Amino acid sequence: MGIKERRERERSETRERILDAARELFASTGYEGVGMREIAAKIEYSPTAIYAHFANKEELFHEICYADFRKLAHSFRDIAATPDPLDRIRRAGEAYIEFGINHPNHYRLMFMTHHPFDKSACPCDLPEKGNPEEDAYAFIKLAVADAIRAGVFREEINDVELLAQTLWAAVHGIVALEISRRNDHWVDWRPIKLRARFMLDSLLPALLKSKE
Repeated sequence: MGIKERRERERSETRERILDAARELFASTGYEGVGMREIAAKIEYSPTAIYAHFANKEELFHEICYADFRKLAHSFRDIAATPDPLDRIRRAGEAYIEFGINHPNHYRLMFMTHHPFDKSACPCDLPEKGNPEEDAYAFIKLAVADAIRAGVFREEINDVELLAQTLWAAVHGIVALEISRRNDHWVDWRPIKLRARFMLDSLLPALLKSKE
């Protein structure tokens, strides 16, 4: 490996360390409570070193959001070719829950932390809204629309947005409770995978058209 390649690798590794530290601080402290000095201190860097990678906190924050939302959407890639739309919805729900469990800091920042997200302030290319390959919500909407067209659901269930948002709320509840309350010994928690499977097994059949 040449000097140029080694420097690029080191720069990339440093950038990832900054993103990881900032993500954790934003998720635990809140956007307003974190400054570049706190991020630098967490990884024992000088603020000047942070500014060599990101112009300000806003740019750093938007870079995290860009990367994390795209990472979630990409977790659905292998599911896209599933021909049965109901099976696609189930598998997407499982993938969403797995993403949240495996990346709690990502998830907490994306969906459980209040922050001002102004896409006009983002210097990077954001995931394309409405593109199911980059937009996880668009992926779910497409699967729901396919299932409705296939006549899978009860006749009165025909609002794509309503059903997609309801399904999202269901899987979000599973993940949010696991992240925020898993160490709460007041509740005798069942294993997360068991809870997730039981929720999907209970919710999806209740939406289906009756077989007479």
